[in-house]
This record gives sequence, structure tokens and C-alpha cells, in this order.
Amino acid sequence: MTTVAGEAWFQEAGLQRVLALLNADGGEGRVVGGAVRNSLLGLAVSDIDIATTLLPELVVERAKAAGIKAVPTGIAHGTVTLVIDGKPFEVTTLRRDVETDGRHAQVAFSEDWQVDAERRDLTINALYAASDGEVIDLVGGLADLERRNIRFIGDATRRIAEDYLRILRFFRFFAHYGSGRPDADGLRACAAARSKLASLSAERVWSEMKKLLAAKDPGRALLWMRQVAVLAEVLPETEKWGIDAIPALISTEEALGWTPDPMLRLAAIIPPDAARLAKLATRLRLSKAETAYLLDWANAPAIRDDISEAAFDRLLYRHEASGISIRLKLALAVARGKAEGDFEEMARTARITKLLDRAAKWKKPSFPVNGADALAAGMSAGPRVGEILGKLEQQWSDGNFSMTRSALLARLKELIES
Repeated sequence: MTTVAGEAWFQEAGLQRVLALLNADGGEGRVVGGAVRNSLLGLAVSDIDIATTLLPELVVERAKAAGIKAVPTGIAHGTVTLVIDGKPFEVTTLRRDVETDGRHAQVAFSEDWQVDAERRDLTINALYAASDGEVIDLVGGLADLERRNIRFIGDATRRIAEDYLRILRFFRFFAHYGSGRPDADGLRACAAARSKLASLSAERVWSEMKKLLAAKDPGRALLWMRQVAVLAEVLPETEKWGIDAIPALISTEEALGWTPDPMLRLAAIIPPDAARLAKLATRLRLSKAETAYLLDWANAPAIRDDISEAAFDRLLYRHEASGISIRLKLALAVARGKAEGDFEEMARTARITKLLDRAAKWKKPSFPVNGADALAAGMSAGPRVGEILGKLEQQWSDGNFSMTRSALLARLKELIES
């Protein structure tokens, strides 16, 4: 018997209290999905989802009677969130699909665990843990989990037609948990339905892609997405650019202890073209911070690895240091990928590393002269103030920021009088 009974997360008092609540008086509740899957893989468990035969209104009623906070987060679809000591437990009534259109499903409540399991997407996501910790597998998920096989439940084409986002979920779960070659039926079904991804909201598409890119090594998933033209459907910018930089980037992240960054991985597979990236950001509805990340990178200049420290400081001052750091990280990954046995690339790696360290420690100096100083020196308000200050700031940065305020004020008078 496979069990999670001995796992610390399963023994927590809050979860046991919720399970006792749901399993009383003819009801039944089981932990389902990610918590069970991750536990069996020896991975961390965070969110705990629970399926139950009880109707959502009865879940709320029982929770209130037991003094447990109940939040109707999705009660129309059967979901209630129970909160104990600040920890949420999402409880959802068993469901069966009544109607689907590839984006949304109309569901009816059920008491049939087999039906509930079969409406889920992937076999490894349909594992249940009963109140005693026994793992219940109704769709062959345990065998797939052991083989690291990512497989749709039942007919892959039908599962995808129920929600086209499952195309990206297939590759996302392959990136995080899969091994070897993706399931052939799933791969064919994803390829056949790839054009339907355009019918999904940009937010759902980007959310899945970002989770995929956050995997420890998304390289194989991206490769198969490219093979079946799913990647080009979601990120057409990659089509003439490619994903060849990913292996070296992953290797560099692991070697240098960089935290996996989905945005850096994205930058590695798309061209640094500000106009195209602005369109990408609009199309996928990236956040302001994500958009700024890509545009700072695209607008940063190409950097020679033999640049002097003074010249590099000037670049950091004139451009966003964050964008320059992204450029350097990607260049470092490429150099490290070529460095083995190549002394020239090894030296280049060392130089880029030094620049990256300098950029990380960079503190932008503050230009010590402003518009008020120009007006005090006798200038009239207007566009010329900005022009003069721009020339003065350029001279200050060209001089490696060494001119004092008094020297700058003297030079300001000269510029005004010239």
C-alpha cells in the first residue's frame, strides 16, 4: 500500500482537523493533486487541495459550527477555502463536466470519485490521499509517477478539447516532473490543437509559460514544444532566434548558484528587439515590472568584455544597470558553454564575471547640479536649461564623475555665456 500517512505535512493538526470535519456523518474528504504528487516524489508540499463528497454549502455550515473560517472563494464551482491558523485549505466538491468549450467548463456536483478523477487533466494530478494517508489511484497515476511519464487521463484529444490550456500544462508538467520522451499520444494531441491556444486569455497563457520557465531545467520541454510548433504559437519571437542558449544558461545557473529566473530564461530565447518585445509584452499582458525587465535588457548596449572600468561605469550611468546585468548574464552563459578547453573563452568568462560583479555593486552617482542652479546662474526658464544641463552632465560623466559641484557650477556659467 502506498501511503503519505507518515509525512509531516499530512500529520499537521490543521489538515487533520479539516479531514475529520469532512469525513464525519457520511461525508468523505481526500487530499488531491499536487500535495500527494510532490510528497511521493520527495518534493516540498505547499498548497493542500482537498476533494469532498459534501456540497459546498454543507462544507461552510460544518466549518462554521466547528469555529473554522470559511471563505467562499469559488462556491459556484464547488470551492470553499477553509483557513486554520492562517493556513488555507482549498476544499472542492466532486464534479463532473456538463459542457466544455475549450476555455471554461460547466460542472455539476457529484459523489463519484472515479468520475471526478477522470475529468482531471493528467494522471499524476489525480492521485488522492484518504484520511488515513492511503494513496488512491483511479487512473494509473502511480505507475506514471514512478516512470516520470506525463500522460493525459483517457483520450488526450478529448482532455485538451475540454480546456486548451492543457496543451501548455502538458509541457509545464513535463518540464518539472517528466523524464525521457513525452507521451506520444499527448504530444500528437498538443500539436494538432496548438492553434486553439489563440482562443485563451493572455493572462492564462503567460501564467503557464512563466511556470514552465521556472522549472529547474525547462530545456527538454522547450525543445519538444519547438518540435511540434507549440512554442512558435505562443512565442513567435523564438522562431528565428531559437532555444540553443538554454542548456548553457541552466548549467551556469547551477554552477554559480543563481536562482532560476523565468524572465532571464525568456530573454535567452527571444531577440533583444525593443519594438518586438513591447508588442510581446502587450500581447501576453506582462506586468509593468516584467515589461521593464525586457525593455531595459533590449535597450542596453552590447558590451565588450575588455571594456575599461571607467568606460563601463559610464555605461552603467547612462543605461539601466539591470538591463546591462541581464546582457552580461546571458553573455557569461554563452562564454561558459564554450570555455571547456578554450583558453580564450575561459579568459572571456573571467572578464565578464568581473563586469557582472561590478554591475551588482554599482551605485549610481547623483548629478550635483540642477535646474535651480541654472536659473540662479542667470538662465531663463525654458528648453535651453535642459540642453545646457544635458551637456554639463555629459562632461561630468565623461570625466568619470570626478568634477566637484563648484567646478560644475563654474563650467555651467561658461556654457551659458558661450
